[in-house]
Amino acid sequence: QVQLVESGGGLVQAGGSLRLSCAASGSTFSINAIGWYRQAPGKQRELVAAISSGGSTNYADSVKGRFTISRDNAKNTVYLQMNSLKPEDTAVYYCNADSYTVELGPYDYWGQGTQVTVSS
Repeated sequence: QVQLVESGGGLVQAGGSLRLSCAASGSTFSINAIGWYRQAPGKQRELVAAISSGGSTNYADSVKGRFTISRDNAKNTVYLQMNSLKPEDTAVYYCNADSYTVELGPYDYWGQGTQVTVSS
C-alpha cells in the first residue's frame, strides 16, 4: 500500500555532505512516521533519524548536530541532510514508514536502500 524510494546516496569525502531523499507513494495518508535507518556490513541496523506526521524529530546521538531530517508534504518526500560526514557514517541507508490502517493494522514499509560511502 505504501511504496518508498530512496535516492541521493553516493561516494563523498570525509567532511562532505549528501542529501538523501525518500519519496513515498500509495496510501501515504496511513503513515505515522518516517525514519531513516542505516546498516553497515556486519553491524545491526540502527535508527538514524525519524520524523512524525506532526513534525517532531528524533536523532541518534551519533548524528545530532550533523544530520537534519525534514519533509516536503507537497512532494510526499522526506529528506536526510547529512553534513560533516565521517567514515563511520558509511552504510546502506533505508527509509522506513510506520503506518496504520484499519485493514492491516500496524505495518512497516521499507525502501530498497541507498549506499552512502564516506572516504577518509
